[in-house]
Formats: sequence, C-alpha cells, structure tokens
Amino acid sequence: MSITKLENTFSLFDTTAQILQEELDCTYLEALAETAENLFHGAVIQEEVSEVTKRRLEKEYSKQNLTSLQKEEIRKGFQLAILKGMKDAVQANHQMTPDAIAMFMGYLVGKYTSHLQQLTMLDPAIGTGNLLTAVLNHQPNKKLEAFGVDVDDLLVKLAYNNANLQEQAISLFNQDGLSNLFVEPVDVVVSDLPVGYYPDDNNAANFKLKAEEGHSYAHYLFIEQGLRYTKPGGHLLFLVPNSMFEEEEAKRVNALIKDEAYIQGMLQLPETMFQNKNHAKSILVLQKKGIGIEPPKEALLVNLPSFSNMQAMEKIMAQINHWFSEQKTKSNY
Repeated sequence: MSITKLENTFSLFDTTAQILQEELDCTYLEALAETAENLFHGAVIQEEVSEVTKRRLEKEYSKQNLTSLQKEEIRKGFQLAILKGMKDAVQANHQMTPDAIAMFMGYLVGKYTSHLQQLTMLDPAIGTGNLLTAVLNHQPNKKLEAFGVDVDDLLVKLAYNNANLQEQAISLFNQDGLSNLFVEPVDVVVSDLPVGYYPDDNNAANFKLKAEEGHSYAHYLFIEQGLRYTKPGGHLLFLVPNSMFEEEEAKRVNALIKDEAYIQGMLQLPETMFQNKNHAKSILVLQKKGIGIEPPKEALLVNLPSFSNMQAMEKIMAQINHWFSEQKTKSNY
C-alpha cells in the first residue's frame, strides 16, 4: 500500500472523526465509530448534527471513495485512526495486535487450512476486529464466515464498523467471551489472548483451568474456551505471552492441551517488537483431536527474526513452507 494512499485513508477517518468529536462532545473513538457508520451508509446519519457540520462532513467524505480501495487498504487506514484514539483511552489488554503479527497469523491460517474451500472462524476476544479481519483478508478464494465476541460495547461497535467497511461477514456478540456463546464449533479459532486475572470467579468455576484459589488466569480460560468451540481437527492460533508455560500453574494448561489437542507449532516473535522483553509473545498453534487426526511428525518450532529483516525472513519462510510440504503427506492436511 502506497504511503500517500494510506495517509489519505487515515486522514479521511481522522478528520471526520475530529469534526464529529467536537460536534457530539464524545471521545475520539466514539466519533470514529460514528464516521465509519456514515461512510458505510453513504450519508450523515446523526440527526443531532447541525447543517453546517453536515456539509463539512459531506465535503470531506467526497474527497475519497472507499469503494475504490482494497479491504487491506481500508483496514490499515482505520487501524491507524483506532491507534490514535487508543493512546490514552484504553487498558493494556485492549491494545491492538501489531499489523505484522496479524498478517503473519493470516498467512499461517491459510497454510493450515489450505485443504478447505469453506472456512468458519471465531475470535472470542475480538476487540476492534483488526486481527480477525486481517486473517480473513488473507484467505483468498474461500467462502468465509466469522464470529467475534467482546464484552466492551465500544470495541464491538468499532469491530462492526471495521467488518462493514471491509465487507467481511462477521457476526458479532457483545458479551463475555468466556460465557456460553451462541456459536457452533468452527474450523479455526484465532485470538490475541487477554492476559491477566479473570474477575468472575463464579463463571471461572465452569472451567477445568479455574484457579484453586483466588482469581483464574484469563489467558488459560480462553485456551479452554477456544477448544470448546473448535471442530474436531480444527485449528487454534493464539498469541500468548512467552512466560505462560513458565508460570506456576502452567502444568495444568499443558495437561489440558495434551488431553484435547496436538501442538502444531510455537513461533516465537522477535523481542524487538515489544517495548519490554518480559511482555514478548509467541504464536501457539493447536489442532483439536478427532477421528483420523494424528500429531505432526514434529512441531513447527521457530524463533522469528525481525519482520524488517527481509533476508532472514525469506530464509525462515522457506523453512516454514518446507515444514508444511512435509505435513501434506499426512491425513491432517
């Protein structure tokens, strides 16, 4: 995507969001959701907006036609506007999945599901929808249906706008991602796991990975929840903290995974992507057990170089592609 096109797309979202923020006396993110609604409907739909402001907005909207853009171009422009609004507005758990990681996870999903022409997907902690839409955008020539869940109503609204503008079929649910979901088991679960303690001890009691004392770890429960909503033989791709398997209760997570799934891969992301190396993450790939599903000959274990190091990335990608070509001889793929 050219820098100019990205700048213009971001500017469209940003300028009109600022106009609505002032007019509606709301936060930038709330105004961003409103302007996205206008762009989707092709009209200013806020009745409380003055005629002067309406004309200002219409003038800005006329400067760029979103229908001429690719889905990824819209996603990236909208993502930059969300990032601007998030700087001082949200908790750490609500921070957006970095773009390079989101697209790389999309590549991995494509590799693991290359044998499927139709694909159902779930993100039980969808946030603004950036990760899920990036993954969907990297599945060309497939019939896609996706589901997203988040307890934060503003994030769900942004995810809804994100999906609409990119014309992605995503059913969204504004509820606790660890509650009973109105979703049938899917082919793929993908999620940037919320890390930390889960406050609802009563609901946590419904999980095998509940803490024996005090609050349970949310990231443990989301792994178990993901397994509940995955078809036999389906895949789960989680962004997890590197420290997860070093935690005191990690043996319980390992036991659950051993009982219900096979570890297909663990791809450690470069520490340079994270401000604090203690917050570094990896992509954990699981395949749910089922009839005819066998473990891989060996798991895909990779330490990824910096995404900006093209030579090192090409070498790693060749290794990953070789791993997948070897797996194709098995019935799993």
